[in-house]
Amino acid sequence: MTEAAASDQSLEGRVAWASPSNIALIKYWGKHGVQLPRNPSVSLTLSQCATTTEIIYKPSAGDLSFDFEFEGRPHPAFEARVGTYLSAMTAEIPMLDRLHLSIRSSNSFPHSSGIASSASAFSALALCLCSIDHAINHNLSEDQTYRRKASRLARLGSGSAARSIYAHAALWGKSGTIEGSSDDYAVAVGQDIDKVFTTYRDAILIVDQGAKSTSSSAGHQLMNEHPYANERYNQARLHMSQIMEAMRTGDLKRFVELVEIEAMQLHAMMMCSRPYYLLLSPNSIKIINLIREFRKSTQIPVCFTIDAGPNIHLLYPADDQAPVQVFIKDVLVPYCQAGMWIDDFVGLGPQQQE
Repeated sequence: MTEAAASDQSLEGRVAWASPSNIALIKYWGKHGVQLPRNPSVSLTLSQCATTTEIIYKPSAGDLSFDFEFEGRPHPAFEARVGTYLSAMTAEIPMLDRLHLSIRSSNSFPHSSGIASSASAFSALALCLCSIDHAINHNLSEDQTYRRKASRLARLGSGSAARSIYAHAALWGKSGTIEGSSDDYAVAVGQDIDKVFTTYRDAILIVDQGAKSTSSSAGHQLMNEHPYANERYNQARLHMSQIMEAMRTGDLKRFVELVEIEAMQLHAMMMCSRPYYLLLSPNSIKIINLIREFRKSTQIPVCFTIDAGPNIHLLYPADDQAPVQVFIKDVLVPYCQAGMWIDDFVGLGPQQQE
């Protein structure tokens, strides 16, 4: 075999990763530079809502090239976003410009379910790229180094994707509460929290499957001129230190208070933007009030959180699963579009696929 043939053979292979979405407890809203956060955020890593991405790579005829399918079909909108991302990645992983990538991606949850898939999609894609880099250059031997690089590369595609790289819980953004935290990548915090949170459950209540009237990207941009932006960032930093203490000690009452305050502040920022906008629907408000009433009447420490949309995440300890799921099915499901909800839980993070 010639040296050139051997070199080409080293540039051929297959990698695949399944990576989950995550649900933020302290919200990231507002950014600067290249996908850098204005305030730190912390999230729980989910399990059932995941993206699986496979890449078959081989030498390209010229520069970087790729083809892309989502669930067996072309997806022009996301393909364009992937193309922009891969072009930026050639500066991070230089040998990419010698490859052709065949990318196949699928979600374990319906793409129309109202669950943002960018966190799972870009974390899975970043992990695949790191695996290709390692297979060719053998430069990421330690798991911590591997995950940190994957988190940084995922962040460049979608900020929240930085947090999906780790099991149980992750923090992204420089914070005095966690040594080694950074704006460039997320860090694992599952080892720093009470075990009750490593088995938490998340019932995702699909109030509306439709496209949002204002995208998250537009919402982040509106924070640049927001009249209450600085106060919001200060509040988020304070809430970060408070929720990390609550999670370390297993203080469920304080955890519930902070999670719900953060959810409402996120949507308050939207309603006070210029121009203002509203993503909650009447059924979102109804579900929030029913959750609060259920908590008061049962003393079960359920709480709600909300991403940038109308759908409600109902968080609760695994030990309370039986009564909470009766409540969901009997009381909350009628307020979900087509009765749709997803039964998820805190998981072990991304898994490499055979």
